[in-house]
Parts: sequence; C-alpha cells; structure tokens
Amino acid sequence: MPTTTSRLEQLLERELTAFEREHPRSHELAERARGSMLAGVPMPWMIRWAGGFPVFAADAHGARFRDVDGHEYVDFCLGDTGAMTGHSPEPTVRAVTDQAARGITLMLPSEDALWVSEELARRFGLPRWQFALTATDANRFAIRLARALTGRPKTLVFNWCYHGSVDETFASLHDDRVVSRDGNVGPPVPLARTTRVVEWNDTEALERELAHGDVACVLTEPALTNIGIVLPEPGFHEALRAATRETGTLLAIDETHTICAGPGGYTAAYGLEPDVLTIGKPIAGGIPAAAYGFSGDVAERLEELLPSDERADVGGIGGTVAANVLSLAATRATLAEVLTEEAFSRMIVLGERFESGVAEVIERHGLPWHVTRLGCRVEYLFRPDPPRTGSEAAAGGDADLDRFIHLYLLNRGILMTPFHNMALMSPATTEADVDLHTAVFDEAAHELADLC
Repeated sequence: MPTTTSRLEQLLERELTAFEREHPRSHELAERARGSMLAGVPMPWMIRWAGGFPVFAADAHGARFRDVDGHEYVDFCLGDTGAMTGHSPEPTVRAVTDQAARGITLMLPSEDALWVSEELARRFGLPRWQFALTATDANRFAIRLARALTGRPKTLVFNWCYHGSVDETFASLHDDRVVSRDGNVGPPVPLARTTRVVEWNDTEALERELAHGDVACVLTEPALTNIGIVLPEPGFHEALRAATRETGTLLAIDETHTICAGPGGYTAAYGLEPDVLTIGKPIAGGIPAAAYGFSGDVAERLEELLPSDERADVGGIGGTVAANVLSLAATRATLAEVLTEEAFSRMIVLGERFESGVAEVIERHGLPWHVTRLGCRVEYLFRPDPPRTGSEAAAGGDADLDRFIHLYLLNRGILMTPFHNMALMSPATTEADVDLHTAVFDEAAHELADLC
C-alpha cells in the first residue's frame, strides 16, 4: 500500500499530466516567454501556479474567463480582488471609453475626483482624501505622513500581515525577534530598524510594543486576509484603538481586501474609527487606482505641515499619474453603479452559500479542515479550528494539499487565488457558479478523505 504522501503525489501527478495535455497553447506560450520575460512571466507573482506553467488568458467577462486553449473557467480569484467587480463591468468600461477619448492624464483635478472623494467620505466616514495608483503606494504615503506628524520612526504591523510591497511590512517574528520575512527580496535595511511586529489578537503584546513611544502608526487590515482569514476576537479592535490613542500613535486601516465586508468595508460595517484609511485594487473595476483618507483632526494637522510652495513636489508623496482622470472616471462609475449596496447584499449571500457548501463537504468527509467567511470573501484552511493569529494560520498551511486542490479545481473549470484557498464573490457570480465549486470540492475531498 502506498504511503499517504506517495498517494497524494500520485494524485498530483495525474492532475499535472491532465493539465499539460489540455493546455498545449498555454504551455507553448510559457516556453516562448522565457526568452523575453524574467522567469517567463511579466510579474514575479505569476510564477506561482499549480500546473507548472501559467494559464494564458484570452478574454474575460463577468465572473468567467477563457484561456488561449479555449477552456472557460468560473473565476473566484478575480485578480486577487482587483476584479472583485467582475471582469469589465459595463458601467466602468463605458466610463473608461468615454474618458479616454477626452484625456487620460492631465495632472489637474476633475469633477470625478471631487465626486469620488465625497463618496469615499460617505462610505468610510473619513472626510479628506488623496489618490494613488495602488494600495501599496497609498500605504507608503500613509506611513510617511504618520512619521512626519508624530516625529517617530517606526511602524507596527501584525505577524503575517499583507499590505502590498511596502518595505516596512515584510517583517515577521522569529523567537520574539523582528526579522525580514522569508522570501523578502532586497530589503533596504534590517527590518527591526523600521518595524515592530506583534501577533494578531495579542492585546498585551500590542500595548507593550506601543509603550516604547517610537511607533508612528499601526498599519493593519481589520482582519488578516492573506494567510487565510483570521478574524479579530471580540474587543480586539476596541483595545487597538484605545492603545493607539493612549500612546499618540496613528491608526491606519487597510481596507483593500476587507471591502468584502460591505460597501464601506469592515470600517463601516463594524464602526471602526481609524485616523487613516487606505484602499486600492477593486475600486476602479480593475483600472489602477487607490485612495487614502484622513480623519478631520489628522487632515488639519497635515495641511499645516505639508509644504505648498516649490517644495510640494519633492516630499515623496504622490506621483505624476496619481489621480489621473481615467482612473477617477473608472472609480466614479464603479462606486456609483457596480459596487453598490444592492450588489454587496447579493454578494454576501453568495459568500454564505459558498461557506455553507464547503462546511458541509468538510463535515461529510470527516476532514480536519475549516472554512471562514468575511462578507463575500471565503477561505478554507487545512487545520481543524480557526486560527487566532497569523502564525497559527501559517502553521496550518499545507503546500502539497494547496497545490493539489488548486490544480484539481483548475482542471475542472474553477480558478481560486493561487496563493491560498480564497474565493471571492463578484456582482456577476451566480448560485450555479458557487454550487459548481461545492460539487468539485466534494469530489476532491472524496479522493483526499483517506489521506487526512
């Protein structure tokens, strides 16, 4: 009898063989790409695909896409949240088409910028806004502004956090020491110089680290989302807000993923009171756009601090194509007509359906796994109980199972986020899409039940 490891290897080899057989054109393009692109991909994250080479996309619409070999997929990855609106939503496409004919970037404000800032203020409760092209940039700018306001050098983040490619956030804990996260490429300085790190939901450690008095801001998602969903325990956000206020530390909330909780993100859904809020990815329907907002007090202090003379363009905040008119037109259309209250209500119901289907499969097959939902975002993790920290979530990962599940689903017309087992509902997702995943996940679970 084969060992469980060898049995899983056999299943994976079967799926790899099927994937290569069914994707000859993608394979051909992947081989060709090695001649002109670093590692054969246009962006490093695209290296990480379960089949050994990426699927090359041909076209996408709504909650589905088609590859160059003619296969159609239900897309629960949705550009890792960038296409949370569904692919090419009609109002956004129309706005982009109209605006592109009238100008793409002008380095001048537009009425759309005013409309979007007012809408973001309404949704999230922070009155003043600025714009960028990515949430990474918004987070970088927020950290710089926090350092300027407080005169303090450090940022505090939570272990296994995710905030794009911000240097200060690629820190982790090892034997209670702050170190560079494994895989971090070319960190400019040792991370202990710039960053303090504590575990999510650890109020005692949070208060201890803030007591040093050198933290300019805490930068955090309202729930961890990139190591499996790790929800806050009751009272944690209240303790976080109290600790930051007591120590004069700014609280910056990154809603880029957690906008899945509703039209005003987790902040509006649960009444958070951040000093700064950042968001990117889905707000312009996939067109590069991001925003960062400020409480009234912080905005007033910044307006007194920031230069308004010839030094205004050398402060390291903003960029030439930030707030370009094309991005703002796309953002206005997306917020007004796509990511609406009605859309979120339907998306969250679909998230509940997805969660319920996965939970029933896990229970029926007696698997030591669990599923967690945040609004219209759902993830399953290969451990029996929901983790309370990022470290617990990371320890519950299983790279071999991850790869098998992703490839099994992909071979049967379903795309999940390649880095973890995340599914996102869009306004275009249907009950049939969700039920297809449940059925295929059930088939995979049946094959894996004896191995776990």
